[in-house]
Amino acid sequence: MLSLNELWFILVAVLFIGFFFLEGFDFGVGMSTRLLAKTDGERRVLINSIGPFWDANEVWLLTAGGAMFAAFPHWYATLFSGFYAPLVVVLLALIGRGVAFEFRGKVENERWKKTWDIVIFLGSLLPPFLFGVVFAGLLKGLPIDRQMEMKAGLFDMVNLYTLVGGIAVALLCLVHGLMFTTLRTVGSLQERARSMARRLLIPLAALLVVFGAMTYFMTDVFKVRGAILVVIAVCGVAAYIMAGAFNSKKRDGWAFAMTGTVIALAVASVFVGLFPRVMISSIDSAFNLTIHNAASGAYSLKVMTIVALTLLPFVLGYQIWSYFVFHKRVHEKGHLEY
Repeated sequence: MLSLNELWFILVAVLFIGFFFLEGFDFGVGMSTRLLAKTDGERRVLINSIGPFWDANEVWLLTAGGAMFAAFPHWYATLFSGFYAPLVVVLLALIGRGVAFEFRGKVENERWKKTWDIVIFLGSLLPPFLFGVVFAGLLKGLPIDRQMEMKAGLFDMVNLYTLVGGIAVALLCLVHGLMFTTLRTVGSLQERARSMARRLLIPLAALLVVFGAMTYFMTDVFKVRGAILVVIAVCGVAAYIMAGAFNSKKRDGWAFAMTGTVIALAVASVFVGLFPRVMISSIDSAFNLTIHNAASGAYSLKVMTIVALTLLPFVLGYQIWSYFVFHKRVHEKGHLEY
């Protein structure tokens, strides 16, 4: 039977999986406004395609952070203080991106729109890249001392391993966003999104293989959870191959589901590799933060569990309903296709 510590570790993992699955395509579409769209009308279509969803998708990140703060306060404190600089950049990027979505169309001026287009692009590129750097850092280990304080220098956080992880996450989100675009658009834009996604699958696969190999040789996660991680990797490869096959056959819904599966498995592998640790100390394994020494008291976890199980069905129901209501395609004039 699961302990409450294990249950909340799983819940935090699920929340991050949901965030990267849902906000991942938002980030990809945001990057596509500069990499795919050729006209202002096409950029407007791409923005409209995620208009009903992006803000609700970000709630998954807020909820994950809140769950981490309440269930594992030492994990929250060490992670957010140690990675203060990159996480502040993430926050500013998300704020700027949200503002840009709202302000871009307020003034009919080319310079005005181009400025906000750059903000949308950077606000969509930086968060997945920096999250990739952070999560790769968690796997590699960080200088955490006996007092659970992380005193990391620049090269502890930014090195070859974490940079490859960040680039891989950003590129995976771009491909996921392109797959989403094929579901929400029509005509030339849809075809170009499908074609770009197909072209990016090979370099992305190479990057993921390199990151997987680096993870094997530069971290201890395969020693800790090797069998489970191999199963996850095999499932991920299968999903990736199917994504390419479905994309070629123009079965866009299945292609999107498969790239989403790859993202979900990738995030899950991070938490599987860490468990029962939540942060790995590169100074001494005795200083690792675990689901036990980083957790709140038993009473707090019990109360939180009751509240979460009561409210979670309503939150999920609302989001599922919003996706059902706004599932139609978007034309270049910005109207939904009925």
